[in-house]
Amino acid sequence: MISKTTIDQVFDAARVEEVIGDFVQLKKSGSNFKGLSPFTDERTPSFMVSPVKQIWKDFSSGKGGNVVAFLMEHEHFTYPEAIKYLARKYGIEVEETQRTEEELEEASEKESMYLVSDYARGYFEDCLWKSEMGKAIGLTYFKERGFSAETIKKFGLGYNPDQWDAFTKTALGNGYQLEYLEKTGLTIVKEGQEPGTKRMFDRFKGRVMFPIHSMSGRILGFGGRILGNDRKAAKYLNSPESEIYHKGRVLYGIYFAKQAIAREDTCYLVEGYTDVIQLSQRGIENVVASSGTALTPEQIRLVNRLTKNITVLFDGDAAGERASLRGIDLILEQGMNVRVCTFPPGEDPDSFAKANDTGTIKAYLRENAMDFIQYKTSLLSKHAAHDPIKKAETVRDIVQSISRIPDRIKREIYVQECAGMMGISEAVLFNTLAQISKKHQGEAGRQKPPLQKAFDVVKGEQPLSTADIQYGLERKIIEMLLLYGKEEEAFEDLILKENEDGNLVLEPEQVEARVYEKIYLDLQEDEIELSHEQFRNIYYRLIAEMNEKEDFSVNGFLSLLDQDTVAEISSILMEEEKYELHHWERKDIYPKEKSNTVAQLVSETILTLRCFLIKKRIEALKKETEDSQEDHTETLEEIMNYLQLNKLLNKKLNRVLS
Repeated sequence: MISKTTIDQVFDAARVEEVIGDFVQLKKSGSNFKGLSPFTDERTPSFMVSPVKQIWKDFSSGKGGNVVAFLMEHEHFTYPEAIKYLARKYGIEVEETQRTEEELEEASEKESMYLVSDYARGYFEDCLWKSEMGKAIGLTYFKERGFSAETIKKFGLGYNPDQWDAFTKTALGNGYQLEYLEKTGLTIVKEGQEPGTKRMFDRFKGRVMFPIHSMSGRILGFGGRILGNDRKAAKYLNSPESEIYHKGRVLYGIYFAKQAIAREDTCYLVEGYTDVIQLSQRGIENVVASSGTALTPEQIRLVNRLTKNITVLFDGDAAGERASLRGIDLILEQGMNVRVCTFPPGEDPDSFAKANDTGTIKAYLRENAMDFIQYKTSLLSKHAAHDPIKKAETVRDIVQSISRIPDRIKREIYVQECAGMMGISEAVLFNTLAQISKKHQGEAGRQKPPLQKAFDVVKGEQPLSTADIQYGLERKIIEMLLLYGKEEEAFEDLILKENEDGNLVLEPEQVEARVYEKIYLDLQEDEIELSHEQFRNIYYRLIAEMNEKEDFSVNGFLSLLDQDTVAEISSILMEEEKYELHHWERKDIYPKEKSNTVAQLVSETILTLRCFLIKKRIEALKKETEDSQEDHTETLEEIMNYLQLNKLLNKKLNRVLS
């Protein structure tokens, strides 16, 4: 268990915009930050971060919470893991009590796999640096590749001995379970010759090891390169798909590159591990690799969160050129700006970076990176030569790529560019583009239900139910407590009195009170209890915290709650931010801040809730008179009193009752 002191220190130090900024490219939007959702595929930013409130809300997926909730949602951390991650980031020492056997047993399967993977990384590193075989074979190989000791340590490179079960035996001896060694793919288990027996051996026997990190630095799996001359064995071998490793959803080097990608506002995409390491060592840190797999939309979205600009680097051979074309359309579909750079024949990013200094590499990338349309046109034109049929196919291929671009302006510009380069009229290309786009829309229409248009009439639409009205009012009460609970305001209380004519009237009376005290006393006076269970729990905890702590803060309060409650509170606090307009003052318009009318907001919300509950009570009493044949004189008198009170309250709210 992590001590409360450590947790408090973490929440005090952690800045939600800094932590999320490591995973999502955020841009200032008024007092908040905005970015693309890391949980859904979207092109218009709906992910919002509030530095003032220290919370985030993703309007596309509905998720939200504090800094810990983000790490738990995005990185699938447990609560303790998220706290430890933040403690490392902010240099806070973690005070931790010893976990019991029961707590260890409760650790999730994923957590056990992460622990095994991290242990393997340490084992492979130790073998590389400390064993004679590791130094003679593994370390020599890496140094021959031109990697410095600092670079080898930075990327956590290692070596697995050329023995059948060296790693497996050591891991089992250190208490790691065979079940998780097998599930992570580190150990291969086969049936033994004797019934009921098992044979175990290391998957990465005799290979140099490349740990594959998540965006937050967790070890997901490994890549291993064989150093012997065994032609039957694959040159590179990756961890198999598992609960924690999905090769189509991860990019090699993203953990080390994410800050440089956001800073430089561009990303270089290469094919292999050594390409990433060599370029990074030369100072080109904003580089990632698809690890030899075909590029996937999930991998592209990882980059899209950090930048809109991507440059694909490929070897100067025909296979490399063809591979670049397959990935371009996928990148274009994500609304990204694509450039392509190929290296001279016989060169790849690794060899080119090894042979040149940083300045030369940067200059080459700058001067030789072509816009995708220029690259694709020049590449396909070479193959078409003077063959009219091949040229027509080439043009259609290029227009097919242009049709993938979501932005209409970009599409038009690319059509104009293609027309000039290929010597074809723009009208023909636009017609072709329209045909292809229509075909795409038809296919999409068959797969998705039609969208409701903004001004279409919805038949049979029902008004809000009474439960929805009460839910909204109770939600507003929680919002006011969170935003203004400790503020002192001048309230106008309404005292029910009988005037000289014997009629009931509401007389105003000025009262100074804190918002949370006013809300609590008003609800107590009317014996009102919130009907929504989650709101009721939040309400009582808020009142207790505000009553006990003079230095109450929303961030501190959130640290005490479970993640479902944190998500609900974040949703309450961030809902209005979605529609907030900024920079009104540029047009000399100065809207009144909500904080300037807190007392009025509180009073009107409580009054509206009272009116709603009175109306609900009147309906219940009316139903009693309908369902029974008894004398209803007292009930009718009670209804009349409620109707009179309801009329007075609505008059105060400036509402006209029929």
